[in-house]
Amino acid sequence: MHSFSSFSTSSTVWCISNRIIFKADAQSSKPRKLLWPLTPFLSNTDSSQSNPKPEDIIKTLKPTKSRAAVFASFEDSLFTLFSSKNALAVSSLFTTLSTKLKMMINPPLHPSVDPKFVLTGNFAPVNEMPPTECLVVEGELPHSLDGVYIRNGPNPQHQPLGPLNLLEGDGMLHSVRISQGHATFCSRYVKTYKYKLERDAGVPMIPNFFSGFYGLADVGRCVTAVARTLTGQISVAGGTGISNTSLSFFCNTIIAMVENDLPYAIRLTRESDIETIRRFDFGGKAPSSLTAHPKIDAQTGEMFSFRCFPAFPYLTFFRFNADGSKQSEVAIFSMQSPSYIHDFAITNQYAIFPISQADMDPFILMACKGMPVRSQPAKVPQIGIIPRYATSDSEMKWFLVPGFNAFHIINAWEDDHGNIVIIAPNASNMENYFYNMDKSHFFLEKLRINMKTGEIERAVLSERSLEMGSINPIYAGKKSRYVYMAVGEHISKKAGVVKIDLELGCEVASRNYGRDCFGGEALFVGKDATGGLECDEDDGFVVSYIHNEITNESQFVVMDAKSPSLDVTAVVKLPGRVPYGLHGIFLGEKELQKQKCYLS
Repeated sequence: MHSFSSFSTSSTVWCISNRIIFKADAQSSKPRKLLWPLTPFLSNTDSSQSNPKPEDIIKTLKPTKSRAAVFASFEDSLFTLFSSKNALAVSSLFTTLSTKLKMMINPPLHPSVDPKFVLTGNFAPVNEMPPTECLVVEGELPHSLDGVYIRNGPNPQHQPLGPLNLLEGDGMLHSVRISQGHATFCSRYVKTYKYKLERDAGVPMIPNFFSGFYGLADVGRCVTAVARTLTGQISVAGGTGISNTSLSFFCNTIIAMVENDLPYAIRLTRESDIETIRRFDFGGKAPSSLTAHPKIDAQTGEMFSFRCFPAFPYLTFFRFNADGSKQSEVAIFSMQSPSYIHDFAITNQYAIFPISQADMDPFILMACKGMPVRSQPAKVPQIGIIPRYATSDSEMKWFLVPGFNAFHIINAWEDDHGNIVIIAPNASNMENYFYNMDKSHFFLEKLRINMKTGEIERAVLSERSLEMGSINPIYAGKKSRYVYMAVGEHISKKAGVVKIDLELGCEVASRNYGRDCFGGEALFVGKDATGGLECDEDDGFVVSYIHNEITNESQFVVMDAKSPSLDVTAVVKLPGRVPYGLHGIFLGEKELQKQKCYLS
């Protein structure tokens, strides 16, 4: 009788029958006899152990001093190593090595960046939808709301090959065009350079850098992208952004934005379709990227913006005239760390920058340890305030604000005494913002900064988790009384909306969307979208897309912004699902008529 055992590595199969060891290729059925036993290498192996551990085998390897002796004894040694009593241990050794190698190449992902978890439910991507008429199932769409609501958000066109953070993915615009009480829905991708490149290739070509690197496979994809760039398959000049964050209306042009690239010009056609025109480069004078939250002065038509970068100088402030011409940049050299700044604010005289405990760190990416952003618990947050028309960093003033981590500023203004008032959600835990988005709690705070003494007064306006809010846009940079905030622990999945009275310092109205129903940003739209300050500040509507996770249906909901319960004015049943997304904009009919290249 012959005892027989086998062990496989790659395409090679090792077979042990008594003292004869055969090697057979996977493509051939004919075994080959091997020479050289391995007995001398296992001279200290305890023969009483029927299944020695792999580490025991390694420890007992004792090569002889003579090279000739080594080859002479290799036949017996190989037999001993692959004999039936050692086969299991050897198999276990190779399994362990294989597992460790796999962990190095493609380790398990954190749920926050694992596409299997991220792209589920109403976070899963949808296909484009051409203009489609919708049914108003409740109430009536008011004529004062004629115009278009467009909301931006991530919607990957391909299944990711590696990690994917919820905030990444190709930008898709979902619009509801309202005219004479009728609604038309449309969903279109922002046709960025990256989108078209990967659409034509049929696979992702540019890695998701913000999602982070976790193993050698991620590095390999990055190296491949670099090689394609060097060989001309990818053009860096075309931009690698995804334009999935927000929208603005500047120079009579709708622009879709993301903070690591330039905006893209969009237009709404007469048929209510959405078209991407081109990359909006401000006449070729814009920097390589700018914030997704620029601020437009409604009186002067100027657009104020900034760029934050992981290399010094970490912050650069600039503005564009009403005609789109870029003015001189102001590099903020006094900012001493690469803080991640997502949003800022302007007042009549100043620009305000919140410096949180989140820092950009590309070395984390290079070391395959995750996202290139990290929380610095020991860091004391600051607020930087600089004149809007400053010419140098010397005009910047810094104020320490312990525990203040703001990603968005809802509004800011100067009071009668020259103090700066800021309304902003404050993140209670910075780590959750990036790695546990469903547990991100934000307290809405009101700060008053004395520009002369540096004294800061702080008040919490609500203990609820409030984010993704808005004001009447006419009051941007001016004293306002009301803010409308989305309610919920998740960054982009909200259970309701509340109205905060800033003078009373409390909630004065609220609405819950109902069981298993969730929306996004609460956007205020004035009844007269082009009206002046003589109108009541809260005379208008709050709009949002709301999704029912039981029926898997989405709706466009219009609420009365003045009513104590934010009563529903109209509900439009949408012909397709709208995934949870980010920021939106409402443009009235007069603004749509001003669009450049408006006519088809």
